[in-house]
Amino acid sequence: MTKRLYVGDLPDQVTDEILKNLFSAYGTVESVTVMINKITDLPQGFGFVEMSCESEAQEAIQNLNGTQVEGRTIKVHEARPRPVSPRRKST
Repeated sequence: MTKRLYVGDLPDQVTDEILKNLFSAYGTVESVTVMINKITDLPQGFGFVEMSCESEAQEAIQNLNGTQVEGRTIKVHEARPRPVSPRRKST
């Protein structure tokens, strides 16, 4: 079962490929998404990495949380589920 991780405090120059290479050292990376602001088209400073299993995800958290990437200290932890927003009823 895949495990989704939050990666925060990313420098602007970090790409999906850079994150994938960084996390691949700890296991199989299923997907990577660096979040981009839709209006400015600039990185938002965080992203998500999906690892193939729990043990690989935990190893990545232990080894990467608090490390330096491109001169910034990144945060890595399990991603929290998205809150469910109430939908508007159409009339």
